[in-house]
Amino acid sequence: MLFAGAVTALPLSVFLMTQPAQAADVLGEKVGKNLQTAQSALAAHKYPEAMAAVNAAEAVSGKTDYESYTIDQMRAAVAAQSGNVPEAISAYDKLIASPRTPAATKEQMVQAEAGMAYTAKDYTRAAQVAEKYIKAGGTNPQMYTILIQAYYLQKDYANAARAQQMQIDAQSKAGTKPTENQLQLLAACQAQLHDQSALMQTYVLLATYYPKPDYWAQVVHSALSNPHMAPALRLDVDRVRVAAGLVKTPAEYIDIAELAMQAGLPQIALDVMNEGYSTNVLGHDAGAAREDRLKQMIVQTVADRKANIATAETQAQAAPNGNALLTVGYNYVTFGQADKGLQLMNAGIAKGPTDINIARLHLGLAQAAAGQKAAAIATLKSVGGDNGARDLAQFWVVKLGSQS
Repeated sequence: MLFAGAVTALPLSVFLMTQPAQAADVLGEKVGKNLQTAQSALAAHKYPEAMAAVNAAEAVSGKTDYESYTIDQMRAAVAAQSGNVPEAISAYDKLIASPRTPAATKEQMVQAEAGMAYTAKDYTRAAQVAEKYIKAGGTNPQMYTILIQAYYLQKDYANAARAQQMQIDAQSKAGTKPTENQLQLLAACQAQLHDQSALMQTYVLLATYYPKPDYWAQVVHSALSNPHMAPALRLDVDRVRVAAGLVKTPAEYIDIAELAMQAGLPQIALDVMNEGYSTNVLGHDAGAAREDRLKQMIVQTVADRKANIATAETQAQAAPNGNALLTVGYNYVTFGQADKGLQLMNAGIAKGPTDINIARLHLGLAQAAAGQKAAAIATLKSVGGDNGARDLAQFWVVKLGSQS
């Protein structure tokens, strides 16, 4: 993303918007004459002649503070309009530091200084000025852009990401969603930093706010790129793919349904098959008969599991850890008995599952399926670790949060 629309140099009129002159604030004849010459030359775009007149005024001995301040004003105007960035910045710094310059004018000067430094490719200076402006409470969004781009073009990706995240957070507090370009730049920085967890979250935001197949594909790719991804999360990754609209072939739908069956969640397997039929992916190819047989087998398994779920619950209560309780509870939820199912899932977590973060992920998904969106988001936000569960939970947090 390239920066555009940099803050331009300030017109001379801005430099003359100073505090009301005091009684002693008068220009001596020599200084006044030289500055008048400089102003006329500047108006005629005769920049060398204008700067020579400013220098002549500077050379006058015995100048008052007011005369020196006025000379700095003219020097800043001439240097800025002639493109002499180093000299303009030096003059701006003096004016910004002066108590004679009104606060509003100082803010304009800081913005102009950052813009000029950026345009001159002095990215270090531009970042310093913009950073100071923002820390002082400045709110001009263009200064955020200068700051972020200045860091990015220096290949300081850590600070570019920090500044971009800071802007996004500020917009979020104001109830404004981030722009696509902002999120793209944040993702680019995170990719350079090899911060897979943060990159995953950014692609989730991109896919949620600006739903495009490429972003959804990146969400899944980021999740699968986690070197610590737990094998037990394969079904959960595929469920993200389904939700993202990335499952396109009969083989994919069948594989996911079979994974759900292996996980002991036949209703989820049936939901996946129904999704495949509703999108006209299943039932229309050479494997239609096989797909129908698989669906009928899953339907029968759902019926059998419903009929025997009380027995499964008793067995789960006697199990050495909470895994079986989590599965039975999740089945209760998918069968329409949400209160009982969630109670059992919480009991499974209290008993101690093999992986607490995967357990919390599944509890959050079950709460979402039960229509308890606020509770689901809170649970999903509690998912931690580095085995991929947190990445997937973040996807669902944003996904649920985007639903009305």
